[in-house]
Amino acid sequence: MGIEFRRDERFRESFSYRNSDAGVLRFPFPFGEDRYMYSVNIEPHTRGGPSPAFAHAFDVDEHYVAECRERALVLADDPGRCQVLPHMMPAQWDTLELLMESLSADYPEHFSLTKDGDAWRWINRPLGLDQSFVFGRPETLPCPPFEYITRQAQGDFTLQDQRDDNLFVDGGMVTTQADWSLDFDIGMSFHEWHGPVPLAHDIGVFDRALRFLLRLQYGQPVRRLNWTMTINPRLDTSPENYPDWGPDRTTVTPENVADKVHLRVELQTLFRLPRSNAILFGIRCYLLSVRDIERVEKWRKRLHRVLTTLPPELAEYKGLTRYRDTLIAHLAAGDDGAALSPGIQPDQTALAARS
Repeated sequence: MGIEFRRDERFRESFSYRNSDAGVLRFPFPFGEDRYMYSVNIEPHTRGGPSPAFAHAFDVDEHYVAECRERALVLADDPGRCQVLPHMMPAQWDTLELLMESLSADYPEHFSLTKDGDAWRWINRPLGLDQSFVFGRPETLPCPPFEYITRQAQGDFTLQDQRDDNLFVDGGMVTTQADWSLDFDIGMSFHEWHGPVPLAHDIGVFDRALRFLLRLQYGQPVRRLNWTMTINPRLDTSPENYPDWGPDRTTVTPENVADKVHLRVELQTLFRLPRSNAILFGIRCYLLSVRDIERVEKWRKRLHRVLTTLPPELAEYKGLTRYRDTLIAHLAAGDDGAALSPGIQPDQTALAARS
């Protein structure tokens, strides 16, 4: 069965983003316990698991068409959101191949790829694209291969080059980020890129993560969940556009908190690429309003407990301090303190009605 795309959604200005009931239940809720602290929390990116978002190598959902349109708007305003250093051309073709092969295998009703040697034909039905090209010859595509295919995928992507026992951010398509800049970070090493994160460096999280990723094998991708919060369903919360979204944090009130505040989850996936030996880092963004979170009893209670016990340094880093108390007070009424099952999956198959 094909996906029913919500084509007319907007992630800016008049904001018309909304999750269907099925979209709510497939949300990758990030909290498996009542407390949260940074950890490596990397696991094999196998198909299946506690969230339907894990079912395929690259998740495509009802927001696909609208998110691709939003990416095009960001790039039209700021082409620098997609940059790849010159030596990464093999990684560009690796990325194109991985995404085309994965999408066409996992969603054959929406994407198809045919090959005759190096002569390839790619069809993207949701976006109305039919492109014939020669693999390895960038002049046969309308734009460089990495940009071409990541314009047609949800979430952000960076290319990590491995050298000198380190990883370097040497390329990326970044239009849905949570307050970091590709233009600033490109060329940085692994620890430089993660420099602003509090507490995690002190407990060795990034040292362990780097050692693990340097040994990442082709055909054995891994994943983890990360999270923050966003006011309004805005995908582009980049430093470059801070004047557009930063002031939103001052607009949260007890009356609008459930609709304005959105949990923003990143499904982060890492794939070793075959020709370049680079790593493709996918950062797939999901948004769910507090009002919809409250429709899932386990998530409503757990979010309240996580926010209540969140270390102040993390609350500050994630930009929650202005409205955290308002949100906690709102959620408190729905948390009776009862024990919750471990894990991120909901315990219910039907949602409570929207209040």
